[in-house]
Amino acid sequence: MNQAAKVLQLFKALHRTRQQVFRNDARALEAARIKINEEFKNNKSETSPKKIEELMKIGSDVELLLRTSVIQGIHTGHNTLKLVPRKDLFIENVPYCDTPTQKQ
Repeated sequence: MNQAAKVLQLFKALHRTRQQVFRNDARALEAARIKINEEFKNNKSETSPKKIEELMKIGSDVELLLRTSVIQGIHTGHNTLKLVPRKDLFIENVPYCDTPTQKQ
C-alpha cells in the first residue's frame, strides 16, 4: 500500500474513532472533526517520507489514545458527573485474593 493510501486510511480511522468516542456530544464531535481536518490540511504539502512517517505515528498514537483512554462525562447536577464508558473500555477484572494459593 502506498503512503497516500496509508494517510487516507489513518484519516478515516481517526474520524471513525471520533464518532465512537464522542457519540451524543455534538460540541466534542465538531471540535474533534475540525482539529483532525486542520492537522491533515496543515501537513498536506509535506513531502519528506521520514516526516510523513513521524506524523502518521503521532496520528495512530492519538487514535489509540482516544479509543482506549477517553470516557465521556455528562453533567447531572452541581459538581456531579455521570461517566459513560464504552463497552470496549471494560477490561477483565481479576479479583484480589488475600490468601494466595500455592502452586503445586
